[in-house]
Amino acid sequence: MSEKKKSILVINGPNMNLLGIRQPEIYGNTDYVDLENLITAEAEKLGVSVSFFQSNHEGDLVDAIQQAYFDKVDGILINPGAYTHTSIALLDAVKSVGIPTVEVHISDPEKREAFRHVSYIREACVGSIRGHGVQGYLEGLRLLVEQ
Repeated sequence: MSEKKKSILVINGPNMNLLGIRQPEIYGNTDYVDLENLITAEAEKLGVSVSFFQSNHEGDLVDAIQQAYFDKVDGILINPGAYTHTSIALLDAVKSVGIPTVEVHISDPEKREAFRHVSYIREACVGSIRGHGVQGYLEGLRLLVEQ
């Protein structure tokens, strides 16, 4: 009997669908589809399954986190976008489901505007990867596989 593959849900928040278009000087030229392909290729190397969810709406992100519990997801890799700095609801959702979660940011929020220095979700995460570009997603994926 073969062992079940670990499953990782990658959640991206507001404006991440515009990756490659939105401020390429900060976020680079990789578009959202290329990001998904990059993560999928790494997941295959690691022997895990990966699924994706993106929304510009806070409640939809909360719903995706909660659904991950019922789907028995093994880990969540999340870039909450601007909700990082505003959403106690996302923090509460991650705390509620108890799924190992890694926060990832393409840029380093702590090297940007002062309002970006606060991350509400970070305290519920097993790790936080910031400022490593899209490669940070792969680092986060590897961290979740080790959990």
